[in-house]
Amino acid sequence: MQVTSDTSILGRAKSSVEIKPLYTEKISKDEAKEIKEQIQKGANEMAFKSASLQSALFRKDDAFAKEYEEFQTFLQDIGYEGKPIAQLSQEEASALVSEDGFFGVAQTSQRIADFVINGAGGDEKMLRAGREGMLRGFKEAEEMWGGELPEISQETMKKALEMVDKAMYDLGYSVLDTEV
Repeated sequence: MQVTSDTSILGRAKSSVEIKPLYTEKISKDEAKEIKEQIQKGANEMAFKSASLQSALFRKDDAFAKEYEEFQTFLQDIGYEGKPIAQLSQEEASALVSEDGFFGVAQTSQRIADFVINGAGGDEKMLRAGREGMLRGFKEAEEMWGGELPEISQETMKKALEMVDKAMYDLGYSVLDTEV
């Protein structure tokens, strides 16, 4: 399995600001703001695409074929090395979204949460921005879906949020935003 999943997404998100070596250089407020926005955007994109992929595997119409090309790059970015999605049998697709499958709740929620947690580097504001991006991406996926997403997508988002919330708690941050 490739280890480029989250780093390639974060790498694409970098603009003119390079992330400074951890604990060796201070960053400006503008650099912190830009990094926060990058994490939020990346989390949003990852949550949206993951929810879309999970729901696409359950569709019975031709919408899956239209989305196939767009997902190929995304699948490579997150480390999927299996058979092309469009060539999967029903049993193979079911295995991918099973409890232990690559697109099942456990592995998908872990990838989403890891992206936010690792991208934030322990910074409270960035964790909050990433968490907000996850929620926004899920909401956008529901709007595109035309209503409530399948249960697997809902469970995935719930579990990913729990992981981010636990990371925040473990770092001593309240899950509730006290700046509101």
